[in-house]
Amino acid sequence: MNALEIRGLKKTFSGFQLGPLDLTLPGGCILGLIGENGAGKSTTIKLILNMLRRESGTVTILGRDNGQDLRSIKEEVGVVLDEVGLPDCLTSAQTGRVMEGIFRQWDAAAYASYLRELGVPEGKAFKEMSRGNRMKLGIAVALSHHPRLLLLDEATSGLDPVVRDRVVEMLADFTRDEDHAVLLSSHIVSDLERICDYIAFLHKGKLLLCQEKDRLLEEYGFVHGAAGELAAIDSAAVLHRSEGRYGAEAIVLRRAVPAGMAISPVTVEELFVHMVKGER
Repeated sequence: MNALEIRGLKKTFSGFQLGPLDLTLPGGCILGLIGENGAGKSTTIKLILNMLRRESGTVTILGRDNGQDLRSIKEEVGVVLDEVGLPDCLTSAQTGRVMEGIFRQWDAAAYASYLRELGVPEGKAFKEMSRGNRMKLGIAVALSHHPRLLLLDEATSGLDPVVRDRVVEMLADFTRDEDHAVLLSSHIVSDLERICDYIAFLHKGKLLLCQEKDRLLEEYGFVHGAAGELAAIDSAAVLHRSEGRYGAEAIVLRRAVPAGMAISPVTVEELFVHMVKGER
């Protein structure tokens, strides 16, 4: 079963339109949502959670419409938003006691373990914590009620490299269960490239692509050479091309490159940046 299915999702604000958006997140997978600031990543997650009223389209979470039986759906969804919404006055221990009264499957032992592993300070109130520690506390809460789906909006931002590496490992461990899945938005593309099974590019509310990461990296490559050499490549297969004093370069579909022309690997970040340049 797919953990998340989005079909024709649309939301319009003054001067901005998200969608229509179609996304599918299979069980046992991590979907990375990439986009510049203002692309619609946070709006998409809030629409999934029904925090915003959708204009049109459907959102199905774990086989159920997100507008129906929302209470039981939220029991199975762990959420960390860009601004972690926990009470300012509570310490991590007090937060745990509050969550125990909210979630039926709250696991106090798991919560204590996550707090230790992530290094969340025990005595500080939430309002006194750094952004990184707030994020770590939010991640500990999200994981401690045995969710099946994690929705994480920039959850690795503000974390130091060592903690970020551990969080990435936690997410990989989480999805070893085929009944679990993660939607992770981030501007730290290296994290997404490392762990994601699927990649989705959002630009100004428009979905540029959503594809398996490995297939995406297999399909595209960098070519360098004289402008005349690159002109031999079918323009329909060129994602973006630039020329300088020392020649030209382009990101292209590998299958369209003439035999004998050297092709270099491309990263997810390079693909996104050049695809956005092509849109402009």
